[in-house]
Amino acid sequence: MASQAIENYRENAEIYSNDEALCKQKSFELLQEISLPKGLLPLDDLTEVGYNREAGFVWLRQKKKKEHYFKSIGKSVSYGAEVTAFVENRRMKKLTGVKSKELLIWVSLSEICIDDPASGKITFKTPSGLGRSFPVSAFEIEEEEEEKKKKENEEKN
Repeated sequence: MASQAIENYRENAEIYSNDEALCKQKSFELLQEISLPKGLLPLDDLTEVGYNREAGFVWLRQKKKKEHYFKSIGKSVSYGAEVTAFVENRRMKKLTGVKSKELLIWVSLSEICIDDPASGKITFKTPSGLGRSFPVSAFEIEEEEEEKKKKENEEKN
């Protein structure tokens, strides 16, 4: 069942569905377009990606919720089957479907932003306004880093 927010913004939206590779590519392109790291939403089995540019509303649907562990910062993040947000440059706000594990409890995240790109920090905020910052590099795609190293090694040989 589609959430009401998605239904409200479907009209005039770019929608990609039923092609996992295309959906994943479009999610990367979206993050790149709003200047956020491509590894921020490590979703699998994407079934739909939508972007209503006029409203700045995006949604990503996956077959089932997913938990991801960001090794470099030692944090687990849970992504619901449906993730929605309003986006603008270096910011996702009114975020739904994303939770971070703090100690033993899951805390909903409502905003992700990079206020000062020069700082190299990305901030995650809860609905109550509390926030934590981490290095942007922690959310780059690990496979890309490994691929770069592999290519460099091949070029040397």
